Amino acid sequence: MRILLPGVIAMATIVVASNILVQVPLGAFLTWGALTYPFAFLVTDLVNRLEGPATARRVVLAGFAVGVLCSFVGTQVMGEFGPLVTFRIALASGLAFLCAQLLDIAVFNRLRQGAWWRAPLVSTLVSSTLDTLIFFTVAFSAVMTFIEPANDVSWATAPAPLLGLGPTAPFWVSLAVGDWLVKLAMALLALVPFRWAVARIAAKVA
Repeated sequence: MRILLPGVIAMATIVVASNILVQVPLGAFLTWGALTYPFAFLVTDLVNRLEGPATARRVVLAGFAVGVLCSFVGTQVMGEFGPLVTFRIALASGLAFLCAQLLDIAVFNRLRQGAWWRAPLVSTLVSSTLDTLIFFTVAFSAVMTFIEPANDVSWATAPAPLLGLGPTAPFWVSLAVGDWLVKLAMALLALVPFRWAVARIAAKVA
């Protein structure tokens, strides 16, 4: 329980930063939030490794609460085309975060007795994929229009070459694939700070 508070603070910081940076484009298919959000999985895995799944779930629930608050604030801030956060995006964000993070904890815990890298890598890859599927489908897919009929997402459903190069698909699919590829890359890169932080924190609390 000694890292519960640092874990909550780290998770809250990442969630707040990602909610702000998601408003800042990074090329045609990404935002800066795509680079910060994957660190949420690193925090969850670190807490899980050091304190177990129960504490990790508390950190996730704290992050979820902060995310809900950020979404509420976003719905009150008006941008050029309306609120910065629509109901669909708020719902998609909350569902994706909670489902993916809880899956991450479950998969990590199942693999925690194996090689040190297997649990964080596999759990992050699996949960990041679920996160991407839930968020972009709920937020932008035409089949989910019934959630918020007044929200015009025609820009996201318009056909476009996949990532500007591949076959034609709804534009939101390019956004999803770009986001997913970043998460996969970050899952590999996160193994370095994961290994370092586990060794350092474990030495301090020993």
